[in-house]
Amino acid sequence: MSRSLRNTTPELEVQLLREGILESTHKVTAVITDHRGRLLSQAGNGEMSTFIRSALKPFQALAVTSTGTLERFGLSDRDLAIMCGSHQGTVEQSRQVFHILWRCDIDPTALQCPTPKGQDSPLQYNCSGKHAGMLAVSQQRYFPLETYLHRSHPVQKLIINKVSELLGMPAEEFIRARDDCGAPTYSMQMVQMAQLYAQLASGDNLDLERILRAMTHHPRMVAGEGAFDTELMHLTEGELVSKSGAEGIQCIGRVGQGLGLAIKVRDGAKRAKYAIAIHLLRQLGWLTPPVAEVLAEQFMKIDNHKRLEVMGELTMV
Repeated sequence: MSRSLRNTTPELEVQLLREGILESTHKVTAVITDHRGRLLSQAGNGEMSTFIRSALKPFQALAVTSTGTLERFGLSDRDLAIMCGSHQGTVEQSRQVFHILWRCDIDPTALQCPTPKGQDSPLQYNCSGKHAGMLAVSQQRYFPLETYLHRSHPVQKLIINKVSELLGMPAEEFIRARDDCGAPTYSMQMVQMAQLYAQLASGDNLDLERILRAMTHHPRMVAGEGAFDTELMHLTEGELVSKSGAEGIQCIGRVGQGLGLAIKVRDGAKRAKYAIAIHLLRQLGWLTPPVAEVLAEQFMKIDNHKRLEVMGELTMV
């Protein structure tokens, strides 16, 4: 029997109930590791691989914090937070991305992320902060700006080398693909995603600690008013760091304890990952009952007729 099969435990299940009657279900894998990557508990197969998507953004920002880019251009923690964010394209958030480019003397036309449908500028795209960070590093290091999204570009090599160092895995072994915004994203095991967030939350790495502080002090830059990541970090007052990714990815770190939680909804449903996160954070004692109730009312109650319920628990290993 393979190791991955031995490590498989029952998946969690999110049920959509309409007036108490089951209508839909979502299957979910979730794992918790410490900062060394030791698997502590899981539901489903913790060695399952999938793309980390936008949950990678805090670690892509390592290219900024580790190169002196913040210091050279006088960038703030708010700038760093939006580099880690999947924002809503508000005026405040778009101006923050513009501020990064202005400080670095980069024209906004250098952004190669898409312009959202019905909007005027790529500054409003949810990944524009990440792209601005990549351009800032390229400007600081005199890398070419025109090709910053190419897999072979020095800024992309710098990013994957930083991630590989954190996970103790050769950079060339990561499977890459193009994310929706055009930048590379990577496939990795669920335990590796959890380990990254455990390291982000541990406080053991100065470059990551700067990123952690930026995200937890400026959660509105990471997502926006009413968004799960922003609400969770705001309500827990910096005790948790949280970042969503597309296709059912959610990653959370327990600040100061070096613990990371990674979630993947098999069918990619956004509503299910938030319900699972609230359920597990309650189970783990990472949320106080009042905060859990506020989040459940916002993210587990669809309307007066529909609500989400979670079946199953994490299994200790």
